[in-house]
Amino acid sequence: MSKIIIIAEAGVNHNGQMELAHKLVEAAAEAGADYVKFQTFKTGHLVTSAAPKAAYQAIQQASEPGESQYDMLRRLELDRNAHLQLIEHCKRSRIRFLSTAFDLESIDLLLEFGMGLFKIPSGEITNLPYLRKIGSLGKSVILSTGMSTMEEIKKALDVLTTSGTALKKITLLQCTTEYPAPMEEVNLKAMLSLGEAFNVRSGFSDHTQGIEIPIAAAALGATIIEKHFTLNRSLPGPDHKASLEPHELKAMIKAIRNVEKALGSGIKEPSSSELKNLTAARKSIHLATDLPAGHILTETDLEMKRPGNGISPMLMDEIIGRKLKIKLETDTQLKMDHLL
Repeated sequence: MSKIIIIAEAGVNHNGQMELAHKLVEAAAEAGADYVKFQTFKTGHLVTSAAPKAAYQAIQQASEPGESQYDMLRRLELDRNAHLQLIEHCKRSRIRFLSTAFDLESIDLLLEFGMGLFKIPSGEITNLPYLRKIGSLGKSVILSTGMSTMEEIKKALDVLTTSGTALKKITLLQCTTEYPAPMEEVNLKAMLSLGEAFNVRSGFSDHTQGIEIPIAAAALGATIIEKHFTLNRSLPGPDHKASLEPHELKAMIKAIRNVEKALGSGIKEPSSSELKNLTAARKSIHLATDLPAGHILTETDLEMKRPGNGISPMLMDEIIGRKLKIKLETDTQLKMDHLL
């Protein structure tokens, strides 16, 4: 089994502050994530100046009352220099940098930085020119499927593959686009349906509160798990409330790695640690009473007791009817050389 890729989603939880962004990189690395992911966008290409915030953004009191989504995102936009700083800081922190592009210009910027893996957010799954551009790169692709129907997912995959990306390079993520996502709307089993329906790897992008759902996703066979995190859930901003704090992220990753180990190969056989307990835990055939030489053994003469280093109880039917060579006492572990 391949290692589960864990993406710590910093997103816009840096609040437009590079010091905070650097601390997020360090926290993700400390927690043991494989990638720390940000968001790359040109606000003017992403939203109109009149676009309202999403309901969850307004509820989170992400900014001043009445502020438009455009104004909020403008404050959170990372420029070219900020990206270069973060990429370098990721190298120093020994964690891989990843970012989601939200427009065509941002795709070019990430490509210029040598990005070999492109994450497509749920909101772009019906964006034909965006999908064509990503597909034409022939890079590895992670496609989140929040808000999508199976038909929409199929069409997006068709665009990506006909544009030049092999299906084997694409991973689909089950996702519920709400922050935080209600447990009853997670539909974690859909992750399995995606893999089966489209013959691709599948994983999970989590927006629930807590760590149990990503752990469950790992147990179900997710190949990639993405989870939002923040330094402090009480910070102002659109995504902090649905994010883990560093100690929670670390606990989640530790649990996922344990689940990963526990899943094993799927081949049922005794493990190396079990073998040393086999004799102590299993039983062998012993005598239930004192018996004289020449006695013909019956089932009532036999008792199955530990340790299990003698004749297996599974051979009982072959033992019944055999004669004893010698006199034996109660509790004696029967051996084949005791028999005629």
